[in-house]
Amino acid sequence: MSAVYATFGLAPAMRAGGVLANGVFQVHRDFVDFIVDGRPLLFQLSDLDAVSPLASDVPPAIFTAQVRSLLLEADAPLPGGRYVIYGCPDCADLACGAVTAAIARDGDDYIWQDFAWQTDEHADLELNGYHGIGPFRFQGDEYRAALGSLLREAAEAPRRRVLLVGARVALLARLAAALRTIGVGADITDDVDGVPADELRAYGAVAFGRAVGEEQRAGIRRAFTDAGVDVTYVDGLAPIVPLLVAQIEHALDRSPLDRRRLTRLVAADGEAGVEVTSPCRVRLTAYRLDRLYRTHTHEVFDGVLEPGRHRIPLDAKAVKGEAFVVARTSGSVLVEPMAR
Repeated sequence: MSAVYATFGLAPAMRAGGVLANGVFQVHRDFVDFIVDGRPLLFQLSDLDAVSPLASDVPPAIFTAQVRSLLLEADAPLPGGRYVIYGCPDCADLACGAVTAAIARDGDDYIWQDFAWQTDEHADLELNGYHGIGPFRFQGDEYRAALGSLLREAAEAPRRRVLLVGARVALLARLAAALRTIGVGADITDDVDGVPADELRAYGAVAFGRAVGEEQRAGIRRAFTDAGVDVTYVDGLAPIVPLLVAQIEHALDRSPLDRRRLTRLVAADGEAGVEVTSPCRVRLTAYRLDRLYRTHTHEVFDGVLEPGRHRIPLDAKAVKGEAFVVARTSGSVLVEPMAR
């Protein structure tokens, strides 16, 4: 069996959660993605909303079993020596559809081939095969080192918890509830004096409301610095829950910048500038506050974009006054205030 050698690696990735404009909650999933020849394998599958089996929220025993399975230390879960490479981010049910591949050893090498979209136990390669992907031949040492590191090293779990600081308790309560539905823990406070360092280490971000003064902000930052805890600070743009959720989701994203699909968002002069690294579906939502501080939501774009930079016109009514734009893909989210 012949195949050109490809490099194999792993990198943290995520399927961004969020509160969509229609009120539907999209579940957030952190996972480890497969990097083939320096590029996430998921990006070769166009706009596929899926995660690998190496997700951070699965029980440790199942995670270990998935890794050992990819190392061929256990029987294949599907007929024909096939393994799930990417599955449904919401339920992981094969009936929802999954990308599978046959994995085999050839001497010391590992080969991934016959990629297909599969919805039951048997794959139809003619009808549902990914004919332009693979086969990939990986050198055994590199392959085992990458996957073995997941077993040998107890990687620090992502700190999916945020501390909310603000004057509007009712708004913070709604924000905390929305964050919890997408797997982000949230606590509300006005100071952290006397909080043990071990408790502060549970947080990955601190979000400040617009009414929080600089003295209060400085005191909280000082407490985290004295505890030796590195967190991301978020300045809330406006009292709009979906907007704040998007800001916090972005702050908690630990995936490398060069592994993201959505890399740039600019909102100015009645248009949005978006840059993506691979074909993907992008949704743009505009939020604005009127003079009575009522929130108005507008879905301004929803479509598949090709790699590169794009300029998308925005409806003048959608960005009138104090307005903000949120851009989402299946893997990331960006937020920008509308510049004037």
